[in-house]
Amino acid sequence: MKLSSGRRLAYFRLSRGVQEVSAGCTVLSMDRLARQLHFILELDKLKSIYRRTYLVDGSRSENSAEHSWHLALLAMVLAEHANEPLEVSKVIKMVLIHDIVEIDAGDTYIYDAQDDKADRERRAADRIFGLLPADQEQEFRGLWEEFEAGVTPEARFASALDRFIPQLHNFYTEGRSWKEHGITSERVLSRNVEISRGSVTLWEWTQVLIARAESEGFFTKS
Repeated sequence: MKLSSGRRLAYFRLSRGVQEVSAGCTVLSMDRLARQLHFILELDKLKSIYRRTYLVDGSRSENSAEHSWHLALLAMVLAEHANEPLEVSKVIKMVLIHDIVEIDAGDTYIYDAQDDKADRERRAADRIFGLLPADQEQEFRGLWEEFEAGVTPEARFASALDRFIPQLHNFYTEGRSWKEHGITSERVLSRNVEISRGSVTLWEWTQVLIARAESEGFFTKS
């Protein structure tokens, strides 16, 4: 590839978070970009974190990157069903960021013990968001903490979506994950009632879905 104005790209190096581009006799420090690229490359690991939920076609478990992407689309499509007016773009950012900590902490199944989950995820947040330049670290960490706190309208709706979509996947795989882990309809309802804090409409739909799943035999009997 020829460079205009007779400029030559002498080298491109990424090492220990410091990236330099040498063009002719001028060396430009690219530390900020290097940190951003390091973070982006680190996120690729999220594609290897597999959840207990199966793809709708049942071919395999979904990974956390797919889950986050799907939630972002849900936020765009279903925002009108939120309990309160909210900033949709913020919800999208929140759901794209919320599971990044699983790169270090792993995916914690919602029906498993949550004993050290908060500590593991906090340590992961320290490391992973710390890869970014300071201003972006603060922004991303702030969004993640807002989601975890679940206080704002955006956080409540993001959490509702996060809990809602596994119910769809489970229903359309005939309760495959529920059956494998011995989950009853009662546990699903009690563990996911938080959906109502973000969207009463989605919670009502969830209850209808679970009732139908129960009648279809998609659950382990209590």
